[in-house]
Amino acid sequence: MLKDLVQKNRSYRRFHQDKPITEETLLELVELARLSPSARNAQPLKYFISTDQASNDKIFPHLSWAGYLKEWAGPVKGEQPSAYIVVLNDTEISSNYFCDDGIATQSILLGAVEKELGGCIIGSLNRLQLLRELQLPSHLKIVHVIALGHPKEEVKLEEMKENDHRYWRDVQETHHVPKRALNDIIVK
Repeated sequence: MLKDLVQKNRSYRRFHQDKPITEETLLELVELARLSPSARNAQPLKYFISTDQASNDKIFPHLSWAGYLKEWAGPVKGEQPSAYIVVLNDTEISSNYFCDDGIATQSILLGAVEKELGGCIIGSLNRLQLLRELQLPSHLKIVHVIALGHPKEEVKLEEMKENDHRYWRDVQETHHVPKRALNDIIVK
């Protein structure tokens, strides 16, 4: 059921790095993005995929992880993503991708959950340095990076208390994500 996939689609930040993800799997996920709606049907998004350790090692240092977890620098070796999809805007097609990135990324992540994978959309990154590291042409602009892997952490949704939306980890390293109640987001 779609609701189950949405509930399982959390921001996972620790993975079983020793469990690889194939290029074929990433191509299947990008295919879901390709088939998704696009504003004006312009389809300006492109994707750089990475499944090998050498390429992953080029991407990882340019990413920032979990802003609310100030004491945590990000996943350690052995818990880093097994794969990445770098979402790019092809400015030769359009300088504006409108909401295409959200639609495409949600399609990718729901497909990942269906394959028992987890992911994290990373928008806090050094885009210019990563673009250079990957030797991508200058007309491609990095929108964000999707980190993917076999989740090594549990993520629990819980009711938001006192309007505090910050996620947090407990001593067992369970990641807690407060969500507003349905009645709190419906405007009458």
